[in-house]
Amino acid sequence: MKRLLSVFLLMTTITTATLADENPFFKPYETQYGTPPFDKIKIEHYEPAFDEAIRQHKVEIETIAANPFAPTFANTIAAMEYSGEMLNRVSGVFFNLLSAESNDEMMMISQRLSPKLSEHSNNINLNEKLFSRVKAVYDNRLTSGLLPEQIRLVEKYYEQFENSGATLSAEDKEIYRKLSMELSKVTLDFGQNNLKETNKFEMLLTDKADLAGLPESVLDAAVAKAKSKGKEGWMFDLSAPSYIGFMKYSTRRDLREKLYMAYNTKSVMGGEFDNKENIEKIVNLRLQIANLLGYKNYAEYALKNRMAKNEEGVYNLLNQLAKAYGETARQEVKDVAEYAAKMEGKPMEIQPWDWSFYSDKLKDERFDLNDEMTRPYFELENVKKGVFGLATDLFGLTFVKNPTTPVYHPEVEAFDVLDANGDFLAILFTDFHPREGKRSGAWMSSFRSQFVKNGVDNRPHVTIVMNFTRPTETKPALLTFDEVETFLHEFGHALHGMMAKSTYETLSGTSVYRDFVELPSQIMENWLVEKDYLDKFAFHYQTGEKMPAELVQKIINAANYNTGYLTLRQLSFGYLDMAWHTLNQPFTGDVREFEQKAMLPVKLLPVVPETSMSTAFGHIFSGGYAAGYYSYKWAEVLDADAFAAFKENGIFDKKTAQSFRVNILERGNTEEPMTLYKRFRGHEPTIDALLERNGVKL
Repeated sequence: MKRLLSVFLLMTTITTATLADENPFFKPYETQYGTPPFDKIKIEHYEPAFDEAIRQHKVEIETIAANPFAPTFANTIAAMEYSGEMLNRVSGVFFNLLSAESNDEMMMISQRLSPKLSEHSNNINLNEKLFSRVKAVYDNRLTSGLLPEQIRLVEKYYEQFENSGATLSAEDKEIYRKLSMELSKVTLDFGQNNLKETNKFEMLLTDKADLAGLPESVLDAAVAKAKSKGKEGWMFDLSAPSYIGFMKYSTRRDLREKLYMAYNTKSVMGGEFDNKENIEKIVNLRLQIANLLGYKNYAEYALKNRMAKNEEGVYNLLNQLAKAYGETARQEVKDVAEYAAKMEGKPMEIQPWDWSFYSDKLKDERFDLNDEMTRPYFELENVKKGVFGLATDLFGLTFVKNPTTPVYHPEVEAFDVLDANGDFLAILFTDFHPREGKRSGAWMSSFRSQFVKNGVDNRPHVTIVMNFTRPTETKPALLTFDEVETFLHEFGHALHGMMAKSTYETLSGTSVYRDFVELPSQIMENWLVEKDYLDKFAFHYQTGEKMPAELVQKIINAANYNTGYLTLRQLSFGYLDMAWHTLNQPFTGDVREFEQKAMLPVKLLPVVPETSMSTAFGHIFSGGYAAGYYSYKWAEVLDADAFAAFKENGIFDKKTAQSFRVNILERGNTEEPMTLYKRFRGHEPTIDALLERNGVKL
């Protein structure tokens, strides 16, 4: 089954009166490069399209299962791989827009889709005739003359069936159906509660005394936000630019606390959007499914196909890093507390709502550096040139804005991406700013992944979605350093998708192990503290002057500021994720107490009992990172070691870049990730390069 179906196993359908000839999903797209005709797609088109797509796919699968000829790669595995074309198209649009441009009607549709798509997925994975054919091809894969990539695809399909209950008894298959359908519904509920809870909070300030400490950029954005809601004053909410800016600069400790509590008590204080019960259901359903399939817990089930292999491998990494960075982190917290006491003229116990404020002030004092100094040099249009230009320098790519390509929102831009020889490589959609219909965070996805069919290389349609600082009435969008870093991160994922060079979509681009997928994204962040790179695009938005050398040096000097604190914070999320998914017995306790115990070994700031990370932890409860959040640190070890090759050979060295492209970016999941990595780097990675980059000694 195609990757999109497995990723979005969520969802169902009701009938509507929309005619097929009026529905753009019912026929191949007639746009240039086959991108979705967003200008023609309406909400009422989705459900009839899903109905028809599921019907078509069901017929295709039944035909494969009933084939009277002996199972072969071509008539079974390849046939399945190329089935469900319409379902892929409609899923690709609907689920991407459910995250980026949602509304109440879309959410209601997704609730109706959930059981139908879960049932359809189960009908495929639990089809005994179909599985017997897959198993026959699998059993003969090494002796039937298949190519290495075909063998890999066979193995992935077999694992998919095995992990989805195909080897269970008839009775247990029915139990699996029930559990998986319920799980898909409750994970959807979790994510929608999170979005609704985020959107409902607003803090409107009308007294200038409440604005103490806030820079002009933050104030301008707050005025624009208030006006967009038809209100006068300065509005702050829980979107990233608004929240982060206020927490970093406001001298009003009481208001910082108010905003912090709103952000960190999402979906935990009761009410219609509470997620505590959903968490209990999710972790217990995952445990039941894992037990049913013969695993002691969900982590053992999920980690089987990861580089870490098992929970021992994960905890080994987490514990290694906690030990390596612990002393540094505790000293950093002590330094900030002492600075706060000096600044306030009295002893201070740093609370979580104090950290951004005082740590930023200390950074400013130590390095004479803050976001407002760098922001004028990170105007969004210049940053786009810098990010795209890095791909030009490394790989020879060019990005040509295409205003004729339909987009799903007026703020979205579409680019034709051309390879060094001028050949069309991909479409890239960019969506930069917060909206009510967009979930928080930043991500990369695809409307179509790369694959080859009938000798034709179908190039991908990739999208990157962010929540960056908006332009105001008087200024263009001026980004923070962290926002530029996020752009580079998501662009790295995009390169992984755009440069894919596989035959089969299931193995293409970012369809790799969860703890390998962050390598292409995180390695891109390294260039941002390189002077030779900043000199290419960091120009003042008014004067056009290059960022001064002394300011660039300050960025480099401050690169490892609070690296210990940030590492332990990231580790705390990894420990929490693993705690939820190494449960061997059903969870019946208190979510907050469980969370606090799980994160305690790496906790640096006082615990605020009312708060909860878990109830808003979309990565693991409504995303794909269950038993996988450690992946960010795992990949950080890889990216530090990989970037060391660029440092050795030159950060724009085309030979090194070509090796990274050929051995990592193009290969997708066609081989084991460690095999690919060693082919690029010549050895397995250790934490040494990461420690060296961060200036940390064991």
